[in-house]
Amino acid sequence: MLNYSVDYCCSVLSGVSSHLLDRLQSVLNAAARLTFSARRSDHITRLLNDLHWLRVPERIQFQLCVLAFRCLPGTAPTYLAESLQRTTAVEGRRHLRSANTLLLTVPPTRRSALGDRSFPATAARSWNRLHASTRNASYVVI
Repeated sequence: MLNYSVDYCCSVLSGVSSHLLDRLQSVLNAAARLTFSARRSDHITRLLNDLHWLRVPERIQFQLCVLAFRCLPGTAPTYLAESLQRTTAVEGRRHLRSANTLLLTVPPTRRSALGDRSFPATAARSWNRLHASTRNASYVVI
């Protein structure tokens, strides 16, 4: 249950301070220890691996990439799908080799504090960081 409530608004957490991410990671670590009745001195990596839980920064990146993947074929809500733009949609980039790589354009932002944390910017950056074979996959196994 805790796992799903953390994932619910993961994209909102993109770009927050490392202090806040550390606090959230501490909550997940405590939940993992509670699940296994482990002591605080036990190493947490093994417990997280046994639960198949990602650490908070990786969890945020994963959720952003899943949302971006759903936006490409139009299975995500339209207000999200319309906010992402493929590089093939940009007039000057249609004939480049990068047009076939399913990259997303990162929109220019005015404010680094808020604009860089917006969904179109963070989702496009996360999606573009994926390996080409992952971006070209036709389905996602969750």
